[in-house]
Amino acid sequence: MGFPEEGESSTQSVPRRSRKDRDKTKEPRDKAKEPAAPRAQTWSPYAEGKRSRGPLWFAIGGVAVLGLLGAGLWVMWNADGPQSAETEASRPSSAPLPTTPPGKYGFAENRSTDPEPLTVKELFPTKKLAFEGRSYEMTVTGKAKKCADVVIGDKLQKALKKAKCTQLVRASFRDKGGKVIGTVGVANLSTATNAGKVAAIGDQKNYVKPLAGKDSVTKLVGTGSGGTKVWTHGHYAVMVWVQTKDGTKPDKKGTKRLFEAVDDFTKASVFKALDSRTLTGYPA
Repeated sequence: MGFPEEGESSTQSVPRRSRKDRDKTKEPRDKAKEPAAPRAQTWSPYAEGKRSRGPLWFAIGGVAVLGLLGAGLWVMWNADGPQSAETEASRPSSAPLPTTPPGKYGFAENRSTDPEPLTVKELFPTKKLAFEGRSYEMTVTGKAKKCADVVIGDKLQKALKKAKCTQLVRASFRDKGGKVIGTVGVANLSTATNAGKVAAIGDQKNYVKPLAGKDSVTKLVGTGSGGTKVWTHGHYAVMVWVQTKDGTKPDKKGTKRLFEAVDDFTKASVFKALDSRTLTGYPA
């Protein structure tokens, strides 16, 4: 049984008529019906047009997607879990420390394990220096790639070339009282063996060229009598020229004071930098 036609009561009995009788008495629907009373305006997503099955399919699709997502997560968890655990177990907790090369000066034994060029700031980081209560001032610096141009003596010049010197960094200094002045130079050579050969040549005729400053004291560096010395530190040769301000030859006590000043100045500057390279192979 169908639903009652519009305008009929659901409880009233209607006598059955033939199709022919119904056709004769039936009037067009739009003429027989009275105009409907205005209805209040309301809005629903299903009120306009034919109801779509979209919401149902979206609901079904959402359930399916959630199901697939859950299944995918389960597969990933079970498939990647052991692999991730294995990766974490095999990953080192920290980077391995570099192995220090053999030799007294470690990484600084060879330029191959200590490749970074020297800089003025690295070797001579401040103008004011102190060591064991004695004060010094750096007044001028210089850096040369042609090492032979900043040393005195044919033998030393040839030795630097043979040792593959790539740079020679210099600085001049004075003590607090202005009585001691000098120049320190650091040559960058290929190996510690070559540095030793260069040091063996250093003497009163083969030494670093004094670097005169612009102040009233260190502008006198290189005038008069001076003392020379060459140290080695791995593949570096540390060369010095030191003198009194007036350039006179000092006595035994005066000579001791000159080289004490050189020791102080280099320990507070140059050798701090080279010690760092010994341990790491890089500037501090």
